[in-house]
Amino acid sequence: MAAYLEIADDSKGHELSLFCVPKHYEEDLDSVIIPNGLIKDRTERLARDIVRDMGGHHIVALCVLKGGYKFFADLMDYIKTLNRNIDKSVPLTVDFIRLKSYSNDQSTNCVKVIGGDELSALTGKNVLIVEDIVETGRTMETLLKLLNECHPKMVKVVSLLVKRTPRSSGYRPDYIGFEVPDKFLVGYALDYNEYFRDLSHICILSDSAKEKYKV
Repeated sequence: MAAYLEIADDSKGHELSLFCVPKHYEEDLDSVIIPNGLIKDRTERLARDIVRDMGGHHIVALCVLKGGYKFFADLMDYIKTLNRNIDKSVPLTVDFIRLKSYSNDQSTNCVKVIGGDELSALTGKNVLIVEDIVETGRTMETLLKLLNECHPKMVKVVSLLVKRTPRSSGYRPDYIGFEVPDKFLVGYALDYNEYFRDLSHICILSDSAKEKYKV
């Protein structure tokens, strides 16, 4: 089972006043639940675990856009740093895919895969899928089903966050950064209708903000 850092259900996070948060978002957030520095430290450890397990193989790192781009960039930077300093390095190439499963704050049953035609290029490859958050797990299960139809050599999944929710299908990634409560989280490229991606920290979105930014 993947190791992870658990954020308790009763965690109220940290006061916004303790951190640098954009002024235009201050009234939209309840608290900072995972500070940027903690995200970076945990991501560095995930990079070490991935290199330990997959070192020596040529890996195609597949970034799930848009929410995964920040985690993906930082994870790749840490892996590249390890590649320069250890004997068991990981040859890397990157690719991108976009999935759509949200309408406002609800994860829908319909998962749209954008760029799925390009998955055929992953046949026979060792693939590392990099995701921002796994909630119900159905989105990732859909992607894995499509990917397995292309017969990759190996597939591993790393997700920065896994949400504890009764809606979960039971799916768990191979590598997990944090297990988080069933709250709507934004920041560090996680969004609500495209807002809040520019936050450095992961924060709890307020109920009033859901109405304010609803489309």
